[in-house]
Amino acid sequence: MTTPQLVKVYRASRDGEQRYSPAEVVDVEVVPRVGMPDFERICTSHIERENLTIRMAMRRMTRLTNTFSKKWANLKYAYALWFAFYNFCRVHSSLRVTPAMQAGIANHVWSLEELLA
Repeated sequence: MTTPQLVKVYRASRDGEQRYSPAEVVDVEVVPRVGMPDFERICTSHIERENLTIRMAMRRMTRLTNTFSKKWANLKYAYALWFAFYNFCRVHSSLRVTPAMQAGIANHVWSLEELLA
């Protein structure tokens, strides 16, 4: 198993930049964490898409919000519930079924009642 980490180096913010202006990326460093990854195949697009999906669906993951978890256990439960719903209850437009059905784990779209039972 190989696990690399992509570390982005940003330029220091200039005077007058807005609070939410993205900083300019000046360098990207690849740091192997486990194994010896193929540096030509390293890509963060899949995990970035997953992070965006989570931020859009879970308000506690967005910036400047008051819907945060005060306890780590509550955050862990919120994540578990979200991933269960995402994989068993939500039909994905590209798959036309749930990911669990695509993987052969489930044979139908689960209702919220089934999920919470």
